[in-house]
Amino acid sequence: MEIVRGEDWYGRELDGVEFDGVEFIDVDLTEVRSAGATFTACTFRKVRFNVSEHTDSAFVNCTFIGCNFFDATFRRCKVTGSSFSGCEFALLKVDGGNWSFVDLGRAELRGADFTGVRLREADLSRARCTEAVFSGCDLSAAVLTGADFSAANLVGSDLTGVDPTDVGLRGATIDDAKRSSWRRPPEWSSSPRPPDHPGDATRRSPRAATASRDP
Repeated sequence: MEIVRGEDWYGRELDGVEFDGVEFIDVDLTEVRSAGATFTACTFRKVRFNVSEHTDSAFVNCTFIGCNFFDATFRRCKVTGSSFSGCEFALLKVDGGNWSFVDLGRAELRGADFTGVRLREADLSRARCTEAVFSGCDLSAAVLTGADFSAANLVGSDLTGVDPTDVGLRGATIDDAKRSSWRRPPEWSSSPRPPDHPGDATRRSPRAATASRDP
């Protein structure tokens, strides 16, 4: 396995590059710009992705350990099958792309922004997603057990298969049209009692409702 250790790649342009099975250790990728780059089965240990931007790039079946993604942006990237452990995601922005089957269990995603992202069967168990945005995302069959989405924006996301009794949703904003796919509706703050059926909540709020169940 090729190893890249302790190198300073600050501000580099990584257009169309390909890395397969490479291990990056303590590498500075701050303000790196990648476009159409491909990383396959690579390992990133303590790599700094701060303020980096990645467009139409792929990080497939990669492993990220102790990395920092402060203010990083991913646009239309493919990150399928990758795992993240002990990483920091402050101000992370993900616009489109495929993040299916990723492992983000226990991740600290407070305030992160995922818009129009495919997250099918992703593992977000026990992730802390308070005040995060997951707008227009495909979260069908995702593992969300013990995750905290308090005050998060989930409008327009596919929540098929999500059991709201397993997820912290206090103050979360949820699209009524998607709520009907849930096995059981949560309690709603706009009503003195839980709605008898999805239509009741829709009549009270034509666009979105706010969940009030404790985590």
